[in-house]
Amino acid sequence: MRQLLSATTILIATLCSISVCAADPPSLAKVTAMLEAGQEPVRIVCFGDSVTGVYYHTGGRRAWTDMLGIALQRAYPKAKVEMFNAGLSGHNTVNALARIDRDVLARKPHLVVVMFGLNDITKGNRPLYRTNLKAIIDRCREAGTAVVLCTLNSVEPNGPRPMSAVTEYSQIIRDVAKENAVPVADVFNAYEAVRTKNRTDWLVMMSDEIHPSMEGHKLYAETVAEAISGKRIPLGDVCPPADALQFTLKRLKAGEPVNVIAMPPYDRMIADVLTELFPGAKVNVTVWPVEGKSLGEIVKWGEENVRKQKPNLVVIAVPAGAQAADDETFIREYHWIPSWGASFGYAEWDLLPILPSVTEPVTPAELPRAELARQIIAGSDVEYVERKGDDARPPREILKELIRQRM
Repeated sequence: MRQLLSATTILIATLCSISVCAADPPSLAKVTAMLEAGQEPVRIVCFGDSVTGVYYHTGGRRAWTDMLGIALQRAYPKAKVEMFNAGLSGHNTVNALARIDRDVLARKPHLVVVMFGLNDITKGNRPLYRTNLKAIIDRCREAGTAVVLCTLNSVEPNGPRPMSAVTEYSQIIRDVAKENAVPVADVFNAYEAVRTKNRTDWLVMMSDEIHPSMEGHKLYAETVAEAISGKRIPLGDVCPPADALQFTLKRLKAGEPVNVIAMPPYDRMIADVLTELFPGAKVNVTVWPVEGKSLGEIVKWGEENVRKQKPNLVVIAVPAGAQAADDETFIREYHWIPSWGASFGYAEWDLLPILPSVTEPVTPAELPRAELARQIIAGSDVEYVERKGDDARPPREILKELIRQRM
């Protein structure tokens, strides 16, 4: 009898042990241990909507997924990090569950970073949102994948996604994370900390009412990296890719015509420089008018014309004196100039911003907005042209030198 009882006790204990092990969710600690060791690749999928995906608001080449990869590489120098961007414009948690197998779990990730909610807000079904977040966590865990949830970035006033709802949905994310023992990257609080300290800095981070620029994406990545590693990894020194004119130069080298949209005086200048460097090249230029135009009028022309024409190169050079009602209007409108100058998603053509200082001296009265323009252009994450230090060369020579360097 004792032997039978002992055997039964052992069996029950074994089954309980197996059950506990099976119930243990995949651990973020295991992921960080892999990153620290650097012995094998660590696959991380960032799963979300247009704020996660690669679109016009960050220049069409990179987004916070890429910045997160840079941050983790800095935090874990020996790590072999493989980043995958699974962000799609317009998607909510219903769409997420429909494509999670194909776009996320098929990658066999060790970690999935989840950011949905801005599009769920427009549906207004909070119980369904909560249920879907839980389902995403469960699907990832069933596949052996650790999960980090992200709260939503704060937004400017807009009809479909008011700040009250963004605040509420961010709290739902925190609640679901707590209930399911999932770490949270509190992007909402990180953004609001910036806005509380300096509203202008927050506005510069936002390319439009809801989408962050690359400066905002860097903060996103810093916040997620800290949730993963416990370390704050600054990314302010990460420069745009040095790939200006990649589409244009490829066409010129192949002897193909190049269609350019350019703001004066670079409409003539870009054609002259390109034909000088590529004799016989056919360069067709459409003027993006700026003379005597307000910033809002310059934006409107870009909205109505650039993407319809599908050019090979867009050169933006907003005059230092372009007018806007106030600094906040200036920031909001200026953001739209590189945005309308770019393709909607991944880059399909070159965008080359030229800062006002290159064209003509900036007056003391124009300096504050010229600095705002520089910050906004830097947030577009595309290589730009600026006059450095005591460089006294004419604009044409500065432009020519950049093109020659990239040939």
